[in-house]
Amino acid sequence: MEFSSKLLEKAVNEMAQLPGIGKRTALRLVLHLLKQPAEHTHFLAGALTQMRDEIKFCQSCHNIADVAVCEICSNPARNHQIICVVEDVRDVMAIENTNQFKGIYHVLGGKISPIDGVGPSQLNITSLVQKVQAGAVEELIFALSSTMEGDTTNFYIYKQIKDFSVKTSTIARGIAVGDELEYADEVTLGRSILHRIPFENSLKNN
Repeated sequence: MEFSSKLLEKAVNEMAQLPGIGKRTALRLVLHLLKQPAEHTHFLAGALTQMRDEIKFCQSCHNIADVAVCEICSNPARNHQIICVVEDVRDVMAIENTNQFKGIYHVLGGKISPIDGVGPSQLNITSLVQKVQAGAVEELIFALSSTMEGDTTNFYIYKQIKDFSVKTSTIARGIAVGDELEYADEVTLGRSILHRIPFENSLKNN
């Protein structure tokens, strides 16, 4: 792709680094920005810069937040004794959109995947186990995607906390095996949360 401007080329190359954005789409987006009033681009750039510099991760659940403790964890109306364990912040958003879950979350930040070099120590597992050990948790709901990596992660956590007095459950398999949680429709996901099953039962089915 030939460019008549080095500035244009640089902008396109940076835009093309975003997931799902190829060079042609990046060019279309950059040319669109050039057609807009300059302040629109400045607002966009400012919002992205402010987000990158000021965004925080909740000290309790590791969700993305504007303050030290996110709105969900600081909400006294939520049931803090029920924790839904998810892979990343997109799963929190997906479950929240169902309006069916009134507990709180714990964001692992990924799944155990040796082939990708991701081990337990690279995930937010220790802080979750510490919550269970402290006796502040009544139930853990495993809501990771139905993949080999998701099941491996669930089982690893289960082994860490099985000797403590905590109920463990997993979302019902209304979510197809192999599906990513964030792509499930809200009705199916909501029903999976409501009709969750004991985690031990899911082990027997594997």
